[in-house]
Amino acid sequence: MFQTLHLMFETQYSELALAVDLVAERIRALGVTAPGTYKKFIELSAIKEDDDVPKAEDMIRRLVEGHETVARTAREVFVAAEGASDQPTCDLLTQRMHVHEKTAWMLRSLLE
Repeated sequence: MFQTLHLMFETQYSELALAVDLVAERIRALGVTAPGTYKKFIELSAIKEDDDVPKAEDMIRRLVEGHETVARTAREVFVAAEGASDQPTCDLLTQRMHVHEKTAWMLRSLLE
């Protein structure tokens, strides 16, 4: 599965790198300093960093859990953004939910 997973993970990595920039730009547009260090990202994250080297199937499961966690968090933040009539943030969150839910679904299909 190495080649298949390598290409899939590379695609996810590239997409997430762009997403970090979009989220940071939105945070800055709201007048707040965006986190910019791995240390700060880890402090703020609901997804804990792994320190082992999991087998492929376990890696996929962990990625599914991570994408589902991000989608749930986006839904929670969406409620606050909607209450504040912050349509740009709602739009960004909707896009992120779509990406993370679709990616989780695609990863789950590998486990079937």
